[in-house]
Amino acid sequence: DAAAVNDPWEPANRALFELHQIIDHFLLKPAAFTYTILVPDPLRTGVRNALHNLKAPVYLANDLLQGETGRAGETAQRFAINSTIGVLGFYDAADKWFGIRPHTEDFGQTLAIWGGDVGPYLFVPVIGPSNPRDLGGLVVDSAADPLNWYLHNTDRDGWVMARTVVSGIGARAELLDTLDNLE
Repeated sequence: DAAAVNDPWEPANRALFELHQIIDHFLLKPAAFTYTILVPDPLRTGVRNALHNLKAPVYLANDLLQGETGRAGETAQRFAINSTIGVLGFYDAADKWFGIRPHTEDFGQTLAIWGGDVGPYLFVPVIGPSNPRDLGGLVVDSAADPLNWYLHNTDRDGWVMARTVVSGIGARAELLDTLDNLE
């Protein structure tokens, strides 16, 4: 019973998953594989760290909206340390030198803290499995990102897309072996 597993949109989700598999096979996986071949691991790690650092203002806002002031302080410290002595976040000095571990927070999690219902299962091509609450949270986080505001307001919209694409390719590259093993 689809309702028992919270997947009332199962036929659509299956079709969207199949579309995703095609996109992954012909675009995402080859791009990720090429990225791992062309970009050495230390540079990939640095790019991943820098992109994570750029999201710190969004994590901080969600920490505060969740009432997690201690974690918000850690997020602010990580951002300050990694943006300076971590060379714009390429090196995670906050974790390596100060023991301030990274974490992520998003508006979907914030809505969950506030009692927002998860809603039914939803598969979104390229993004992957989700639900309406978390998908909405993703949209809010993107819209609330101060770097995105700056880039949009200075006619640098291409940089928002580039950041998104590099983040996605990097995330897919990290999953190459795992997903190959699952298949």
